[in-house]
Amino acid sequence: MELGIIGLGKMGGNMAERLRRGGHTIVGYDRDPDVSDVGSVEELVERLTPPRAVWVMVPAGQATEDTIHKLGEVLQPGDIVVDGGNSHYVDDQKHGEQLAAKGIGFVDCGVSGGVWGLQNGYALMVGGDEDNVKRLMPIFETLKPEGEFGFVHSGKVGAGHFVKMVHNGIEYAMMQAFGEGYELIEASDLVTKVPETFLSWQEGTVIRSWLLDLLNRALADDPELDDLRGYANDSGEGRWTVQAAVEHAVPLPAISASLFARFASRQEDSPAMRVVAALRNQFGGHAVEAVGDGDSPGADVTPPAV
Repeated sequence: MELGIIGLGKMGGNMAERLRRGGHTIVGYDRDPDVSDVGSVEELVERLTPPRAVWVMVPAGQATEDTIHKLGEVLQPGDIVVDGGNSHYVDDQKHGEQLAAKGIGFVDCGVSGGVWGLQNGYALMVGGDEDNVKRLMPIFETLKPEGEFGFVHSGKVGAGHFVKMVHNGIEYAMMQAFGEGYELIEASDLVTKVPETFLSWQEGTVIRSWLLDLLNRALADDPELDDLRGYANDSGEGRWTVQAAVEHAVPLPAISASLFARFASRQEDSPAMRVVAALRNQFGGHAVEAVGDGDSPGADVTPPAV
């Protein structure tokens, strides 16, 4: 097939390369002229033969909004836009309606695989009309891993990014579980071989996984993880997963806790825990520490009568 790709960063650039290796003709546009095949979105559209297919691989939010709006102005009826970023499924529904009014198809595609996708393939979760998805199947077949799995047409427009959102929420919880397990094992004075313990789990255990493989790679490079700060950002999908859980009245205690743990990781000093410390001091006379003081100034406080 012939495909335009807008956004040639870590994911988009590797996807373009995998598609080229698979025999497809790719025309790429990026703000970085060093990696771009054309100088503008308009030139990209001109280079493609109708009916066109354009894959958007830019950050979710305003960048995606602006790009899809621009494509709606320059594409023609019968063309298709694929949003392969991490957009909110609610935005997909809006974009699908806007493009449909102009006769332009829209497909949302959640993509998982990270920097390893070029070599191993990408897991693809797709939403959209059946006819549009069928037109794009040569692209999907090349991008996905070899074999039976790695692709699903999840449902109508928005379904692809909805299931990718949930996928990332599950990922949050799994990563948090590995992190908590690591911290507990490291805290024990019984265990002297922490990295070796995780490495031993890589085969034959029920928690073996690609995430465990990646953790073992990280521990091999830095056994104590001393080179890292315990700060974890979130890219949006975890929040959207929890929001969707509230909207559907579905309990997600593990995924919700993992999201809040990421928020906690960004605090050098937790206001909530200061409240907890103050309350423990008030009702039980438990020791508290002043800011910048390693002593326990509250140890001599007489607890109130309760």
